[in-house]
Amino acid sequence: MTASSTHVVIIPSYNPGSKVFETVRDARQYWNPVWVIIDGSTDGTAAGLQALAVDDPGLRVVHLPRNQGKGAAVLHGFQLAAEAGYTHALTMDSDGQHPADRIPAFMAESTRQPQAMILGVPVFDASAPSLRVKGRQVSNWWANLETLWAGIGDSLFGFRVYPIAPLCKVMQRQPWMRHFDFDPEAAVRLCWSGVKPVNLPARVRYLSADEGGVSHFRYLRDNVLLTWMHTRLFIGFVLRLPMLLMRRASQLFRA
Repeated sequence: MTASSTHVVIIPSYNPGSKVFETVRDARQYWNPVWVIIDGSTDGTAAGLQALAVDDPGLRVVHLPRNQGKGAAVLHGFQLAAEAGYTHALTMDSDGQHPADRIPAFMAESTRQPQAMILGVPVFDASAPSLRVKGRQVSNWWANLETLWAGIGDSLFGFRVYPIAPLCKVMQRQPWMRHFDFDPEAAVRLCWSGVKPVNLPARVRYLSADEGGVSHFRYLRDNVLLTWMHTRLFIGFVLRLPMLLMRRASQLFRA
């Protein structure tokens, strides 16, 4: 496997349990380089990840001293990647839900369409909690309304490839997107800035505790966060509506 000089895999990690080691090994099997951003973990996995990196030049581990949130960890990783000369990054969760074997296909599509963001659309199996599946349909509807149906296949699935510069620019302009609100808000705001969404399917696994699954999703807390996120995005949508309508009319005219 040849190391990429443009595309890097970034895995934010916060108290993921032992499943993170399998996740990182699987990602390294399919891509070089892979960076893990440890977001203030206290479960002992930081030491194990750093030990893996000692013998693997394709693996870089960055340890943040305190938990800042998924979006903040991703932004830190993206800024480091930009400084190192990378132009694109694939993000994936550390808990084993995302399919490492899809990394090459997503990176290849990003190489073909470097101005786009490559969004994973989850293919669920029987392990998916129905409440989570139905809940994301609500978020997806709002995300598509807020972008005038620009083509966001799934707003919440964190397995995706971003062009680094546009995402950093969007995040540096405002204080949001630092926690669980990162994935949907990133997709909407990048659409607003003219980054085209391209959708590719990817299976998702919901692991039980016996399988090593660890979830930090809190139904009330995180749904309140998403509600506030869509409230501010809707306000931003209304303010941008003339621009979005003009862009959509231009796209229809060219078609």
